[in-house]
Amino acid sequence: MNLSRRDFLINSALAGSIIPALSQESFASSASRAADDLKVNIFSKHLQFLNYQDMAEVAKELGFDGIDLTVRPKGHVLPEKVETDLPLAVEAMKKVGLTPLMFCTAVEDATNPVDKKLLETAAKLGFKYYRMNWYRYNEQKAIPEQLGEFSTKMAGLGQLNDKLGIHGCYQNHSGRMVGASMFEIWQILQKANPKTMGAQYDIRHATVEGGLSWQTGFNLIRPHIKTIVIKDFYWEKNSSGKWAVKSVPLGEGMVDFKTYFKLLKDLKVDVPICLHLEYPLGGADQGAFQITVDKKVVFDAMKRDLQKLKELWAAA
Repeated sequence: MNLSRRDFLINSALAGSIIPALSQESFASSASRAADDLKVNIFSKHLQFLNYQDMAEVAKELGFDGIDLTVRPKGHVLPEKVETDLPLAVEAMKKVGLTPLMFCTAVEDATNPVDKKLLETAAKLGFKYYRMNWYRYNEQKAIPEQLGEFSTKMAGLGQLNDKLGIHGCYQNHSGRMVGASMFEIWQILQKANPKTMGAQYDIRHATVEGGLSWQTGFNLIRPHIKTIVIKDFYWEKNSSGKWAVKSVPLGEGMVDFKTYFKLLKDLKVDVPICLHLEYPLGGADQGAFQITVDKKVVFDAMKRDLQKLKELWAAA
């Protein structure tokens, strides 16, 4: 989809009301205005139906302070094209006043030449924080042994990060991959340089796995948190009668944002923040390059969740 800024504003109808800058008028309450200094990046996975320039212009118009760029297979930038395409994405971001900061990868091993080249290129372009891939367990091997192997790989990435001046992050993710439990992430970080290798804390996945104990995992991993991502969910019975996780707009789910945001404030956890939207948005939620809903549906959802995030932050 080739969408120029002019076409975007015109086709959205009532441009100022559809995609306003985050002005004082957009946040009428004093509570919302109190959160104006909160800097939020948008996950580019949800804008992969746009080219680099359109992506950057839309993110800026919606009021985001940056973009967490997908630089991975099926991402905005493919790993094998990182040397040619990543500079183009950065140029588009800078053109609208956004500074490269966060990127999301499938990086796993510093000895992998593709991973190494990707990190080297991103570092030269000014990026500072990346999310790496998740490790997976081999059911035929003992878990403690595998955690030791993953820890060694993390140490290698930490060494490379130190040379390049960037920070790596391992995201906690619910399910069977390594890192559903914060104790797993804490364990595989033990050999790594804590200044250059840490965690991307995901409160949504932490709540899915932690239920009533997520704060314990948070307290354990807190010194290692380099970035955080925001999203929401609740449990529901699916058509087969089984309980399943359902992603929902921010503030409509089970995540206790009041407690979480108060913890972040009290403990002065000041790290880059990225907003994710994983509820149904015509494929944009899953990183589709062709979506089945009007683009306005996606943009309005982003605008709504960004405003809700700032309101929840101000209220905590």
